[in-house]
Amino acid sequence: MERRELTYTAADGLKLTGVLVDGSQGRPAPGILVAHEAPGRDERMVKWAEKLASAGFVALALDLYGVPFSVAEAVARHEEMMRTPGLMLARATAALDALANQANVDRHRLAAVGFCQGGIVAAELARAGAPILCAVGFHPGLARPAGSQDGPIAAMVLMMIGDRDPVVPPADRAAFAAEMEAKGADWQLHLFGGVGHTYTNPAADTLGRVGFAYDPKAERRAWAMAMSLFEEVFEQKPSPHPKPLLQP
Repeated sequence: MERRELTYTAADGLKLTGVLVDGSQGRPAPGILVAHEAPGRDERMVKWAEKLASAGFVALALDLYGVPFSVAEAVARHEEMMRTPGLMLARATAALDALANQANVDRHRLAAVGFCQGGIVAAELARAGAPILCAVGFHPGLARPAGSQDGPIAAMVLMMIGDRDPVVPPADRAAFAAEMEAKGADWQLHLFGGVGHTYTNPAADTLGRVGFAYDPKAERRAWAMAMSLFEEVFEQKPSPHPKPLLQP
């Protein structure tokens, strides 16, 4: 695998730096965007990108903020992202464009995955008609940011949450399901019994927040569901114009 930083520019002129992990071995491969939680891109998100690259994908752990900040600021940063119309989508779109323009990425086979806030990012790309084949959320928020678009959803949508997640109340689940049905989307909402928020984070238990807990079984099952969906959508949509091999 090749790992390197990738700097790109958002529509508002902000410089953003993600981490690209290329597992293509020089051949045209699907590109997967990895969207981070509210505290920003960290090494955990890069590890998920590496895990995807180890499966033969090109993954970009995106950056939504452009500047470092303390964990204490995460809530305020998230709230700004949610209340500023179009901000989340614009920055995610810049990352998706940067990923799609990489030499080994088959731009006809793109996907977005996200964790917590990042799950909202993936869903927003789907709502906006971005050229992704699927949007996947691990313990995602289901609330919609200001300016969320209401077009048809062509991408397959897979959201996986715990039934004890305090961030996603039943009302949000119901609203999400009603939206997906109204738009005729191909969607799934998986509920893990006895599981809380941020179940993929081994450090969740140290946060001291009620309802936040690591659950390796849910993490393993969610990963398997995501990989199954990637296999389905990427097999369905091979590139009609495959790029030549860049190396033997």
